[in-house]
Amino acid sequence: MQLIEESIPMNALNSEIILHNYPQSPVAEKARVALGIKGLSWWSVDIPRLAPKPMLTKLTGGYRRTPVMQIGADIYCDSQCIIRELERRYPSPSFFPSSDGGLMWCLSRWTDGPMFDIAVKLVLGAAGDALPKDFAEDRGRLYLGSDWSEGLKAANAALPHLAAQFRTALSWANDQLSDNRDFLLGQAPAAIDAQLYHIVWFIRGRWDRGPVFLSEFIQIERWEQNVAEIGHGMMTEMSPEDAILRARDCEPITAPAVDPFDPQGLIPGMQVTVSPDLDGGEQPVHGEVVFATSDTISLLRQDPDVGNIGVHFPRAGYRVDILG
Repeated sequence: MQLIEESIPMNALNSEIILHNYPQSPVAEKARVALGIKGLSWWSVDIPRLAPKPMLTKLTGGYRRTPVMQIGADIYCDSQCIIRELERRYPSPSFFPSSDGGLMWCLSRWTDGPMFDIAVKLVLGAAGDALPKDFAEDRGRLYLGSDWSEGLKAANAALPHLAAQFRTALSWANDQLSDNRDFLLGQAPAAIDAQLYHIVWFIRGRWDRGPVFLSEFIQIERWEQNVAEIGHGMMTEMSPEDAILRARDCEPITAPAVDPFDPQGLIPGMQVTVSPDLDGGEQPVHGEVVFATSDTISLLRQDPDVGNIGVHFPRAGYRVDILG
């Protein structure tokens, strides 16, 4: 895909896109495809697959999931925030080429939630005892609960059922593509293409039966190739140390704002913690509310080596607890 001219000068420290990720991460692949749809230049910081991730958590305040996007001293956690911020800064080409943007966000809660959960259980359950113990414990706790070893056994025993559930979901997407459209919404790629593609990419590459399983879905395989050809934009490697220096040399750009309809009554200056709804053993991130809307909460926190940092989370799928 031909790269477009970005609307923000990329030589400014507070506009350089830095993606903290690792190559095997399916959710990072979603973000990489999103960057490709926009045709953007970006820096890639390689992070460990397993905790501890001290260079990342210095920026996030404890959040360790993959990927995280950094622009200057603003840190965007979860692909929801990443896609929203990229659309805000680089509106063309749009992630929402139709008038159904709200519906696409609703659909993404299915692809990123139940559908991805089934895919993870298929991959982990099929691998079984072949998984390295530390990886099985980390991902098992994240996706299967605190009793992850029993959850892993249950996933292995339920593989035919899980495959049947996943097959139903793929058949719907296959039908959507049956008119030979290039992408899910038509001829232009959209956020929902990245949000579904990363699951198919994961199944194909990480489940030993993935390629055979997917061969039933002719339209999905054609669409999958179209998405792959978009690419990832223009990527350059960056060290974690340089990413921290970028943050240290910038200030967060988010301005305080009040949402009078916020159900929790969140206002700027409140001390809160934010953590994923799904307990994976992560440390809640503590900070001061800058603003909170229906879809995003932004915190201000300080690090002795970095200074002021803005950390942004989605509201969907995350819990906010008011301190004091």
